[in-house]
Amino acid sequence: MDVVINAVLTIVGLVMLCFGGNWLVSGGVAIAKKFRISNLVIGMTIVAYGTSTPELAASVAAAGEHSGIILGNIIGSNIANVGMVIGIAAILVPLAVSKSVLRKEIPIMLGVSFLLVLVSIDGEISAYDGILLLAGLGVFGYYTFKDAMKHREENNASSEKSKNNIYLKSFGLIGIGVVLLYVGAILTVDNAVILAQEFGMSEKMIGLTVIAIGTSLPELITSLIAIRKGHGDIGVGNIIGSNIYNILMIMGIGAALGGVMVAPDVFIDYAIMIVFSVSLLLALKTGIINRIMGVYITVGYAAYLIFTFFN
Repeated sequence: MDVVINAVLTIVGLVMLCFGGNWLVSGGVAIAKKFRISNLVIGMTIVAYGTSTPELAASVAAAGEHSGIILGNIIGSNIANVGMVIGIAAILVPLAVSKSVLRKEIPIMLGVSFLLVLVSIDGEISAYDGILLLAGLGVFGYYTFKDAMKHREENNASSEKSKNNIYLKSFGLIGIGVVLLYVGAILTVDNAVILAQEFGMSEKMIGLTVIAIGTSLPELITSLIAIRKGHGDIGVGNIIGSNIYNILMIMGIGAALGGVMVAPDVFIDYAIMIVFSVSLLLALKTGIINRIMGVYITVGYAAYLIFTFFN
């Protein structure tokens, strides 16, 4: 009977993720239009922050005694974001990727990934390393702010009177969306973990797979909804931004709160995470992640899951 209840609560969590993702995208698009900011920047900032709240909640809860879950969650989520989210999205609808993303944002994501590997070499991501990652978050935040100002056009004076109501509604949608994503992800992850334990899965396996996939569901739902609404740039920006925030913000906070031990076999997962990120650069020539690439990425992710299970 308990298993049935956990299954039902998991489904309830997924429904909340769907509604939360829809409202988060709607609010983000409205703000992008009013501030004359590109959808890509909104995807990399407001939407990416919002969909990263489940990873943040899980990492803060695991800080200290269960710090290993933090690392597994972040690595697994970053792999799932590319392998599951972008892979599935590209199969459904080919994703157009702007040249600026390929030249700047994806290399930044790769650079942040290599920084994580660098601070892990001594076998621990210390509190000082966490502060370094948070400093990197500040630099990236400044970069995205400058980029937003670059894409912003002058506001029309005639629109000033109607802005307050529009902003209130938009930020309200974003706030409700983030809350639903947060609660939905907690329901989904907590009950999925219980179900996984019922079937005899180890804690490490749960961190790299169930929790990672569960906390990536907001990115999946939000990206698919954005793409369905014709805002593919928000979907791609959401993934890139989330992967960067997962390392700089979530790992930074988790490590700063108590340090994170790094087992030698984690470097294999690091390598796989970087390979998935590099695969996005294959779109450099055409500017499109087509269905064939989507199939390859998704199959690669499925192979990774099978490897993790049997390893």
